[in-house]
Amino acid sequence: MAGRSTGSCRGVFMGAMTSVQPAEEILDIVDEHDRVIGQAPRGEAYARGLRHRCAFILVRDAEGRVFVHRRTATKLVFPSMYDMFVGGVVGAGESYDDAALREAQEELGVHGLPRPVPLFKFLYEGDGSPGPSWWSYVYEVRCELPVDPQPEEVDWYGFLTDAELEAGLGTWEWVPDGLAAYERLKAHHRR
Repeated sequence: MAGRSTGSCRGVFMGAMTSVQPAEEILDIVDEHDRVIGQAPRGEAYARGLRHRCAFILVRDAEGRVFVHRRTATKLVFPSMYDMFVGGVVGAGESYDDAALREAQEELGVHGLPRPVPLFKFLYEGDGSPGPSWWSYVYEVRCELPVDPQPEEVDWYGFLTDAELEAGLGTWEWVPDGLAAYERLKAHHRR
């Protein structure tokens, strides 16, 4: 298990401009049917609980282990929590598929990753109380390249076996949307 120790919706849409701050990036705002109804800066979307889009990518290495990481304390959403997915918000006008590839490559620090395989989409609504929600498209990809995760995104990482991941579920503090996606992914694979 390799990792970093410096002390998800979750990624940063940088596009062609590297000076865009996460809170300023523009997102498509969508309705309960995932139809675009407007646009807003990410910070406003979070502050007002506007529904948007996210991509979640489960990454396995050549041995089939899952990439698990702890988010940095500076993340806008779920800081310092563990996640078994890489991913993040889908930028305005961006497809889920393009966002999944971009986010996976950015967060893993790799180039030439195969296109993640789309599995299913669901509406994440938190614990059911009024609050933010987002459409979440879940993907899988195999990464056989050496990873070098972004230090702005990832405090620690490792590739865990399924058994190690399951053991960590009761021990570490996990991002709630990632847990919801993981439970749905397990059910998807049991079909």
